[in-house]
Amino acid sequence: MSKLKLNRIKVVLVENNRTSKELANHLGKTVSTVSRWCTNEAQPSIETLYEVAKYLKVDIRELLLSTGNKS
Repeated sequence: MSKLKLNRIKVVLVENNRTSKELANHLGKTVSTVSRWCTNEAQPSIETLYEVAKYLKVDIRELLLSTGNKS
């Protein structure tokens, strides 16, 4: 069974020339925690996702995959 992908944190980090280590340091989280978010093995809380969006200077919606139909 394939893993459900819910966030785009890894993609947005790359687009903004940031690393997961930088994000982890900024948030006071471990690198392994951020890595699990980047691989969609775990998901950050809404509050943490908001902090990620602020750090990356993006709309929080850019960090999530759309649930809309792609016809």
